[in-house]
Amino acid sequence: MQIARSMAEIRSATAQARQNATSSDAESLALVPTMGALHAGHLELVRAAKATGAKVVTSIFVNPLQFGANEDLSRYPRDEAGDLAKLQAAGCDVAWLPGVDVMYPPGDATLISVGGPSAGFEGAARPGHFTGVATVVAKLFGQTGAGAAFFGAKDWQQVQVIRRMVEDLCLPVAINVVPTMREASGLAMSSRNRFLSDEERVVAPALYATLNDAAIRLRAGDKAADVLAQAEAALRARGFVPDYVSLVEARSLQPIAVLGAENRLLAAARLGSVRLLDNIEV
Repeated sequence: MQIARSMAEIRSATAQARQNATSSDAESLALVPTMGALHAGHLELVRAAKATGAKVVTSIFVNPLQFGANEDLSRYPRDEAGDLAKLQAAGCDVAWLPGVDVMYPPGDATLISVGGPSAGFEGAARPGHFTGVATVVAKLFGQTGAGAAFFGAKDWQQVQVIRRMVEDLCLPVAINVVPTMREASGLAMSSRNRFLSDEERVVAPALYATLNDAAIRLRAGDKAADVLAQAEAALRARGFVPDYVSLVEARSLQPIAVLGAENRLLAAARLGSVRLLDNIEV
């Protein structure tokens, strides 16, 4: 596995990876964007990308642009040595570790603001977050020249924001979504789970269980407003502080009251100091 930290190094590493690829098509190089602190969910993205026959670039960059004024950038977990060992074992071809000065060099003055699916939910809870996400992902696409990118379904709104950006800017990148990886308890894997106390870890899977219960009721024809209100109440009873539990159209993220062709239940709730996200298809 090659490790690149400068623009010259990533260009050399990706050029070599393409030369060694079994296919010459645009998707012979795939990107897995991460902020590090890698867990099994991230490694599943690498494996999914490898399974297509592509050479895989995994980026590790804790992006300051997507952290809000009230969010602690320094608290985000970092484990470069451990991450690189995991990527090596997973068969990653190139690890891209740019510094802030490489990602946002002096004079950098361009941001990407996406409307549509970025409104509401995480966009409302974290103003400016998706501008940071869209900007850094667009830069990663440009830096690596990847023809495909792999994202986890856990951050469903983020995926829709990136899809919208790619479509609107006519970027030649195929967006692949890999199902959420879960712990045995059902808790969606996240780098932030390490901040849960032992007691909170016992409670945390109730978020996923509550979504599943709500989905069963929605499929049975129960009124969406009642189902969502009762789901929030159930979370509060378990000690969560819910931000939202919403039924939306899967791509636009517009709230809906009646099930359509593609639907998603989205939820965000704080448990102690940790804000948990989850979603499921309905």
